[in-house]
Amino acid sequence: MPVARPDPLLMARGSYDGQAISVNHAFRYGLQADPSYAVPMAKARSTYACTECGAQQPRWLGRCPDCGEWNSLVEEVARAGPSGASVGPSAGSEKPVTLGTIEPDTLPRLESGVAELDRVLGGGWVPGSVSLLGGEPGVGKSTLALQAAAQLDARGVSTLYVSGEESPEQIRLRAERLGEIPEGVQVLGETGAENIVGHWESLAPDFVLIDSIQTLQTARVESAAGSVAQVRETAALLSSVAKRRSSALVLIGHVTKDGSLAGPRVLEHLVDVVLGLEGDREHTFRLLRAQKNRFGSTQEVGVFNMEAHGLSGVDNPSELFLAERSAGSPGSCIVPILEGTRPMLVEVQALIATAAYGVPRRTCMGIEDGRVALLLAVLDRRSDVDLLSRDVYVNVAGGVRVSEPAADLALCLAVASSRLDIPIAADVAVCGEVGLGGEVRRVARADLRISEAARLGFRRILVPSPVPEHLGDIDCELVPISNVAEAVAWLRATS
Repeated sequence: MPVARPDPLLMARGSYDGQAISVNHAFRYGLQADPSYAVPMAKARSTYACTECGAQQPRWLGRCPDCGEWNSLVEEVARAGPSGASVGPSAGSEKPVTLGTIEPDTLPRLESGVAELDRVLGGGWVPGSVSLLGGEPGVGKSTLALQAAAQLDARGVSTLYVSGEESPEQIRLRAERLGEIPEGVQVLGETGAENIVGHWESLAPDFVLIDSIQTLQTARVESAAGSVAQVRETAALLSSVAKRRSSALVLIGHVTKDGSLAGPRVLEHLVDVVLGLEGDREHTFRLLRAQKNRFGSTQEVGVFNMEAHGLSGVDNPSELFLAERSAGSPGSCIVPILEGTRPMLVEVQALIATAAYGVPRRTCMGIEDGRVALLLAVLDRRSDVDLLSRDVYVNVAGGVRVSEPAADLALCLAVASSRLDIPIAADVAVCGEVGLGGEVRRVARADLRISEAARLGFRRILVPSPVPEHLGDIDCELVPISNVAEAVAWLRATS
């Protein structure tokens, strides 16, 4: 019987689809299909990916439809593999097991030795997990990672430090600045993902640190380092090795100008833990947050202080923020805020001045402009504090950013204190949310906030009215406030 071959006419018309057409030919004309016929690979096709958000488009556009960034689409060449892959488990694949038979302590956590970092992680690094550490340039990402590697090495954990931005000699200089040099940490200056995997397989470390993921390249993708395709493929390759070798992998990543992690969104979904190191470069204060954590809570926050020998944990951040407070100055108010489950006392400052020009200015540092504008309108409308022709300057001391509404009442009192030139007593703290009607509303976890303020010596605390019964056991005076007009009246009465 004749052997079926692809019809040249069908190929010219673009109707040929590999082995499927040859089999159809055999069926139609009674021919025998050629089993040795090789299915050709599909032609390479191009997609355009955004360097800011990772969204893919079929053609180039001047502006990304997803994030709105201009000139951010770059071409990526993708090759589709042949269809008809076999379905079913391979010979070496793992078999499913019941959840109850899995031992929870099979892979114990690797404690980093940095208390604030372990707090955020939930007890340490999980073997086989992939963590992403992001932050602005100079905020201390590499410093924190090297400190964690040094502590792990001191505990006998084999560590591999891969740097695509610094040479091993430069890493040695940074280690000398941080203090004692971790002699056992393996340092590799490499940007090729396949080469890193080769050293990983030979050294078999328990902890691997990549600084940074944007500098790596893989031969799987034909694009420059740092592109969306390169970041996605290198992260996927390294993650698969980490899962197979049960090594804790930490990827350091850059952030974009709006503060989000650079690279495709799939990178954040690929990893198990996403950590963000925040802080103002002009201040020494740093916050470590867990934006995603598959092995612990995302409510915990680590507090660090940048010093000459690196990042040091802060056990009592409230004392750090209030150390330079000028008590008895008008326009200063203390508010207990929550960072995750951790209460901290910060100082909200306000300054009211006569408008030099026709339109009054509103300048805010450390708090959202829209929130301040809303509270100023409520204070002007619902109380007798006149702010119509006044410049208003608001600041949160210490470089902290306050985003929760629990600081509303404190901000209103700070503005009223500066406008009326009446200082708030040094032993007074304030917490409460303010609505558009001027009413003061309750806040979450008031017991933690009040307990922290009482522990630091604040004897009078203004809270929303009515006061819950379970707060009566705290050793301080709770002053109930129902609206902003009542708060301003209380301020006048204490002068």
